[in-house]
Amino acid sequence: MTRVEGVELVGQIMPGSPLLVVAVRHEAEHLSTDLPILITGVGKLAAARSVLGTLAPLDGPDRPSLLVNLGSAGALRDGIEGIHRVGTLLQHDLDGLAIAATVGFDPSPLIVLGQGLTLATGDRFIADPTERKRLAAVADLVDMEGYAIASAAGLLGLDIIVMKHVSDQADDEAPDRWIETIAVISMELARWLDDFEEEH
Repeated sequence: MTRVEGVELVGQIMPGSPLLVVAVRHEAEHLSTDLPILITGVGKLAAARSVLGTLAPLDGPDRPSLLVNLGSAGALRDGIEGIHRVGTLLQHDLDGLAIAATVGFDPSPLIVLGQGLTLATGDRFIADPTERKRLAAVADLVDMEGYAIASAAGLLGLDIIVMKHVSDQADDEAPDRWIETIAVISMELARWLDDFEEEH
């Protein structure tokens, strides 16, 4: 394990192979893999800084072939459970359209990866039914890092897969539910990763 400028990198980046990216060590606890794991820290700034700080200094051939963001997310609607691939990402705490009306461009465009659920990312842990309802109008899931990691991947010209496991219902029980479920979530993400590695 190495530490570089506050970034925790478990293993070594292997050119032409995937790099796993998680926000916190809890999400990686049960990942049994030879692939390297970048632990970014919590929030959009930490996530973007970690990915760019780790990979931008590398020459193109020395970079990973793919980023795989694994992590937990709150469900914004009832009935959404388990692991889901994310197809579209947005920032819920930056009003890109209002800024565009002022400065002429949207600093927070949608990121479209393909088929899958919509993930809203913001620097707040959503644990309020009113805010959950507001966000449910535009997204299926909510987290604190996904958009930033996907944005950094785009800047580096890297493909990315975003897989999120529902940890809570983004309501007033969310903090306790996250603590209660994160170990199981890590185990289930590990099973998904086993299948992914077999296919790749």
